[in-house]
Amino acid sequence: MNAHLVWDWNGTLFHDMDAVIGATNASFAELGLPPITLDRYRELYCVPVPLFYERLIGRLPTSAEWEVMDATFHRHYWALAQACGLADGALELLTARQAAGLTQSLCSLAPHDRLLPLVTSHGIEGHFLRVDGRTGPSTEGKAAQMARHLASLDGLDGGRVVVIGDALDDAAAAAHVGAYAVLYTGGSGSRRSLESAGVPVVDTLAEAVGLAEEIAR
Repeated sequence: MNAHLVWDWNGTLFHDMDAVIGATNASFAELGLPPITLDRYRELYCVPVPLFYERLIGRLPTSAEWEVMDATFHRHYWALAQACGLADGALELLTARQAAGLTQSLCSLAPHDRLLPLVTSHGIEGHFLRVDGRTGPSTEGKAAQMARHLASLDGLDGGRVVVIGDALDDAAAAAHVGAYAVLYTGGSGSRRSLESAGVPVVDTLAEAVGLAEEIAR
């Protein structure tokens, strides 16, 4: 039995960490905070995002600060994201799986109205059975979205599903629906932080796909 892959977008298929760091530092600058490095970001990243900012600056942002940081981040991120591309090997892996008759879909917390045009601009929308971005409040986690995503795929059995993502919430979302997870180090999480999820951690998407087929047999 072949695995059905549920891909994450930001930091997984879409190599956008330069945009993320640039936008994060722009939001910090609004409050007079010093910039952060990619290594520090990866070591501390978590959701919900306000908790991540607490780890970074030592306290929770106030409501007013959060509004400024959130608006600034998104303004800069979506401008910078236009220069970002797919992760190494992503296009080839997606194309090969589709050509082999294997199934895959995309589930992301990026706003759906922003996600779909970006996926389409990279010419890969046809490789997925379904593409789902966030349509609800930004405070909703990925677990609930993952449940809806699989339900929309005719209630696909979680036992043959492998979620490939770059953050701890991808592993938690997989566990929520009874699926497997493989985490990739090229995105938002450091290897040390990702390994705390207790699921396989890999350095390339090719490794992730190969491992997915092994563990979902």
